[in-house]
Amino acid sequence: MSQHIGVVEINYEDDVVTARQRARQVARLLLFDEQDQTRISTALSEIVRLFVHSNKGGRIDFQLEGTTAPQVLLITISWTRGAGAKVRADSGGNGEPLGPEWEPALIAARRLMDQCEVRSNVPEERVIRLAKILPPRAPFFTGKTFEKVVKQLGKHEPQNPIEEIRQQNQELLRALEELHERQQELVRLNGELEDTNRGVVALYAELDEKAGHLRRADEMKSRFLSNMSHEFRTPVNAILALSHLLLEHTDGELNSEQAKQVGYIRKSGEDLLELVNDLLDLAKIEAGKVTVKPSEFEVANLFSALRGMLRPLLVSNVVNLVFEEPVGIPLMRTDEGKVSQILRNFISNAIKFTERGEVRVAATLTADGRSVAFSVADTGIGIAQEDQARIFEEFSQIDHPIQRQVKGTGLGLPLCRKLAQLLGGSIEVSSRPGEGSTFVATIPVNCAVNDIERAEQIESVQASDEDKRLAVLVVEDEPETRLLYEKYLRDTPYRPIPAGSIRQAREQLRRQPVVAVVLDVLLPDEPAWQWLAELKREEATSKLPIFIVSSVEDPRKGLALGADDYCVKPLRRTWLLDRLQRVTHIARDPARSSPLVLIIDDQETDRYIIRHHLDESGCSIVEAQGGEQGLELARQLRPALILLDLNMPRMDGFEVLAQLAEDPLTSPLPVTIVTSQILTPEQYQALRHARGVLLKHELSPAVWQRVFHEAGVPYLELAAPETTKPA
Repeated sequence: MSQHIGVVEINYEDDVVTARQRARQVARLLLFDEQDQTRISTALSEIVRLFVHSNKGGRIDFQLEGTTAPQVLLITISWTRGAGAKVRADSGGNGEPLGPEWEPALIAARRLMDQCEVRSNVPEERVIRLAKILPPRAPFFTGKTFEKVVKQLGKHEPQNPIEEIRQQNQELLRALEELHERQQELVRLNGELEDTNRGVVALYAELDEKAGHLRRADEMKSRFLSNMSHEFRTPVNAILALSHLLLEHTDGELNSEQAKQVGYIRKSGEDLLELVNDLLDLAKIEAGKVTVKPSEFEVANLFSALRGMLRPLLVSNVVNLVFEEPVGIPLMRTDEGKVSQILRNFISNAIKFTERGEVRVAATLTADGRSVAFSVADTGIGIAQEDQARIFEEFSQIDHPIQRQVKGTGLGLPLCRKLAQLLGGSIEVSSRPGEGSTFVATIPVNCAVNDIERAEQIESVQASDEDKRLAVLVVEDEPETRLLYEKYLRDTPYRPIPAGSIRQAREQLRRQPVVAVVLDVLLPDEPAWQWLAELKREEATSKLPIFIVSSVEDPRKGLALGADDYCVKPLRRTWLLDRLQRVTHIARDPARSSPLVLIIDDQETDRYIIRHHLDESGCSIVEAQGGEQGLELARQLRPALILLDLNMPRMDGFEVLAQLAEDPLTSPLPVTIVTSQILTPEQYQALRHARGVLLKHELSPAVWQRVFHEAGVPYLELAAPETTKPA
């Protein structure tokens, strides 16, 4: 959404002062701080000064862009080049004016603003665009708040040049005073640092020594637990095997008292084996030796296995074990064994501490669809609020008569929490004494990989990858969407380089060159808008094509900050390939690529109907919501076919068709009129540059086949066209 703030005409020397004053006033009303006000006014006045010295008349437009926060102040300086002005030979159609006097001003503007670029819409016209992102404390200006800014701006009277010089002197004095204060503060801080560094060095030496002791103690503890657990397993397994033989009467009958004693021995051996297994698992996790082995499985199959495994624990009919049928849960890809171990522990604890009632096991998909919440609810003794944190401490147990009867190791729940964290999930408990407990383990649908592992994986893939295709940096935090990019770019000249955050994207750009960046603006670490402005401001990356693909609908702000194009999700493969082919100048492969069709229509419903008709035609579709936007897209994209509506506000289809025919860049493009208007013979005559006229209520597959055939589109396999009807 573009909101017009004001205009300043540029013709004489005094206009430099006026432009500087107006820039400062606009920046102040938009709540920029004093430093940014000075930056904005200085950048603008330097460029305007060169306009006047070059005898170029022009105008300055102040606009506010953005439908979401933060908004962007956009300043456009435009003029018409005279016949004597020159353009760089290597600048193409979008170059900057030649002349050493322009370079310092443009370099300074790029340093002072978030965005500075020189554009050319037609060969005779140049436009300089400056952009600055509004500060976080600024409100979202729209409606009455924006009208208030415009009214206040209209009340400001222009100052004379002497007042402006006085204002600049005051700004310079403030800057010098602030610099002096910072210098004094730096001297003071350096003194304090020198005083504390000696103590810090001594403290670090002491900490390193203690950290070494702790590290060795931790290693010894882990080694002891691991060795002890392995050494214990052999005799414990022997005890269990021998007691089993005795209870099976392999070597003769036992009397009732002997059988009871052997049963106690076997039960003690089972408890000891459980303790040994838990200790070994904890030691492995703490030592970082437990590996996650992801596999695909269905929750229904997991529940079925648990049902058969744990039903023998029910020793009476007063407690029911109920498994709810999981509904709407996708195929999980994580370590099934560790999920099963967590649930087995939850269920066995619930059965132990439930005298009557039920134990209910369920699984539901979380609201974001990325995790599954496994819950085990019982009607047992419950846990007091003050004890709910203690149960996750190792060897900690709650004092209760039932607890004393079924005394355990105190390691099960701590182990479950560490296993859940290992899978990227968490565990929660809710309980009230006498009413039962509910344990919930939230596990990601897809196995979580931390940033270090992901970076190592990316680096290892790059080290072993001999793919010579052009690299495209894909900055997207959702793994599912990154997989979609991989599928879209398979068997193409491009290979995706994934990055899940701005930090990773910076690292990837440092490691290797890329031909383009595909950027999502919703990322977990840094604001993507600021990074976009930074890329376009830095000389090394200012020419790097950047395409925004996001669920945030704010294309005007993205384009104002320098993005080369903007797509609101869901992304279509043809859109992505067309943009990459355009910036890399790779010729389209007729066997794989599709023609580009531009729809120019102000009615969203009509655009939807036309797009629906063309969904199965194999073409790429770009939409323009009005005549001005349609002309700009036609010049940029050079589509294979333009579908043009006639009844549009501001610039109707007749004017658009006339300008398309007059422009050498767009005159060869085929244009078909798609309208609901009944035309007169005079109107038909005004449409002589169009290939044909279609009525919106008569659209059909056969009609579209004829239109594509008449446009000479070679990519589609069309049926035999109908006889062309005259317009």
